[in-house]
Amino acid sequence: MTESSAAPAAHPSVNFGKVGVLLVNLGTPDGTDYTSMRRYLREFLTDRRVIEWSRFKWYPILFGIVLNTRPRKVGKAYELIWNKERNESFLRTYTRSQAELMTQALGDLSNVVVDWAMRYGQPSIASRIEALKQAGCDRILLFPLYPQYAAATTATVNDKAFQTLLAMRWQPALRTVPPYHDDPAYIEALANSLTRHLATLDWEPEVILTSFHGIPQSYFDKGDPYYCHCMKTARLLRKRLGFSEDKLIVTFQSRFGPEEWLQPYTDKTVEKLARDGVKRIAVMNPGFVSDCLETLEEIAGQAAETFHHNGGEKFAHVPCLNDSADGMKVLETVVRRELQGWAQGLH
Repeated sequence: MTESSAAPAAHPSVNFGKVGVLLVNLGTPDGTDYTSMRRYLREFLTDRRVIEWSRFKWYPILFGIVLNTRPRKVGKAYELIWNKERNESFLRTYTRSQAELMTQALGDLSNVVVDWAMRYGQPSIASRIEALKQAGCDRILLFPLYPQYAAATTATVNDKAFQTLLAMRWQPALRTVPPYHDDPAYIEALANSLTRHLATLDWEPEVILTSFHGIPQSYFDKGDPYYCHCMKTARLLRKRLGFSEDKLIVTFQSRFGPEEWLQPYTDKTVEKLARDGVKRIAVMNPGFVSDCLETLEEIAGQAAETFHHNGGEKFAHVPCLNDSADGMKVLETVVRRELQGWAQGLH
């Protein structure tokens, strides 16, 4: 055999045969300072799935105004709910914990490796897919941690993962977890969480708000199923608890910019309820897997203040499922179902 036709040397110790599970949440800044916040907001607000406006229209606003003013404002908000003990956002704390607990829960599956990532910020999706690949995962289950599907959340996680695969010669096989807004385990966990929290109060709410993150109305008009998924979650939760439509209502929060978003708006509803004489309300956030800025600062903080300022007396915020036993049962149920045919020892 001539030198030019010699067989290439084999790669030393190539790992393969394992299955990765990658839990992915929205993201988090590395700190509450201006630079960290600006870096995070820039990555988030340049995502075409999040802001669908023309770049010619949006970028002058983003780079001329938003990224010069919002980092300080949002940084102050994060300061109020920052996990000082670990010097990180609670979203990072909970997502890491969910991955660690998932590793324990799937201990009977000998070939599964669990990791976690953020769509915006660190650890990045690309870095963790690469790490799983290096650990021998030639199949990866990608789990966007959003019960209700939206292009601005679930789809952009999937986009980023497939974008990572574009640069890889040896790609792992990739499965994406579908929405689980109507999964019985999820509905049961929400019902248990609400019931348990209300049992700790010495008063009963007249109205319970299920506050979901909003999306622009135009996204729904273009065919995004998010609104329908939110309404179905609330309908199933209502049915499970035996509540009327007046007792448990759906609202949408966190709107941004001049566009019309899904309605009714959470802040306006809270204000109206108080002004109409409702004295006791509770708010829960079924669309958030983990407590974060939008639940801790916007709801537990701002919404409570709005309610009391307008005549309300009792306000309760129901924590997200986070890394609770019920919350982990939901995630594990979904993961085991989606791993069928891949994980060794799964029946």
